[in-house]
Order: sequence, then structure tokens, then C-alpha cells
Amino acid sequence: MVRPIALAALVLLVASPAYAQPDSGFASLVAGFAHPVLGFDHLLAMVAVGLLSVQIGGRAVWIVPTAFVVFLGTGGGLGLSGVPLPQVEGVIALSVLALGLAIALSVTLPIQIAIAVVGLFAVFHGHAHGEEIPNLADPAGFVAGFMLASALLHLTGVGLGILAARPHLRALLGAGCAGIGLHMLLLSYEII
Repeated sequence: MVRPIALAALVLLVASPAYAQPDSGFASLVAGFAHPVLGFDHLLAMVAVGLLSVQIGGRAVWIVPTAFVVFLGTGGGLGLSGVPLPQVEGVIALSVLALGLAIALSVTLPIQIAIAVVGLFAVFHGHAHGEEIPNLADPAGFVAGFMLASALLHLTGVGLGILAARPHLRALLGAGCAGIGLHMLLLSYEII
């Protein structure tokens, strides 16, 4: 089993020489992949989406994460196009808090509501990714990288949700996520 720290170290090792070649499509792919994996707020939200989908159960296990990735791409396109969204970092922090609370409180949303909620959050996460794309030589590689990493993080959350089959274990994971999300939210509005 690959540990998260080992995966992060591998991404950094691979990414370091790749950044030296700005015209490389591989460099853009690695940069796109690294953003959600190494960005703590994005990592937590992606894993939380997977956990929430297991909590809802049934078709939600694959539909909710898939919806997130689709809306993530939409948000990435908005960011790439320069379409402004208000309070992007604040909404990203709010997503970590809200998803964590839903998991901690064992909320089982109807699948349509879950898709709408994660879709809204995904647009903001994608926008943050998309704003970085214009600086890269290969936007398609960057988009492919961040969408692939996001999907893998969702699968990680699904796996954790299945392993933490007891509701109190999922609740603990959700509470931790919510606490970190609250801290991020307060920091994003410079309250603390």
C-alpha cells in the first residue's frame, strides 16, 4: 500500500526536474496532478466527497464523485477563461467544513442534492486550478493531471469510507475534516 507521504515525495521528485522543461506536456500533467494532491484543502475535499458518497450509499458511490470531476472541469474552464468567481478560497474552505460536517453528522443527502452541493464546490475547486493553467505550456496536460488526481483522491475517500464501515469511525474522519475546514475558513477571512 502506498502511503500518502511516499506518494507526495514521489510527485515532488518527478515534478522537480519536469518543471525545468516548461514546454513538456509531461511537466504540465505532473503539475496538474500535484495541485490537488499537495494542496491540503483540495486533498481533504476530494477525499471527503468519496467518504460522503459511501455514506449515502448505492449509486451515489460512483455518481457523486463523477459529478464532482465533471463540475471540476467546468470550473477549470471558467478559471482558464478568466471568468471571475467571488471568494474562491473562502468557498473552497467552506467545502472542507461542510463536507466534513455532513460526514461527522452522518447526513445522507438525496443523490440529487449531493450532486448539486458537490457540483457547486467542484466549480470553485476547478476555478482555483484553472487560474493556474495560463502559465503553463500545455493546458490540456494540466487539466488531465488535476482531474486524474481528483478522481484518485475520490477513490481514496471511497476506500476509507468502506474501511471505516462503522459510522463512528467515519464521523471521526468527518469531524477532523470539519475542524480543519473551519480553521481554513477563518484564515481565508483573516479572522484568526
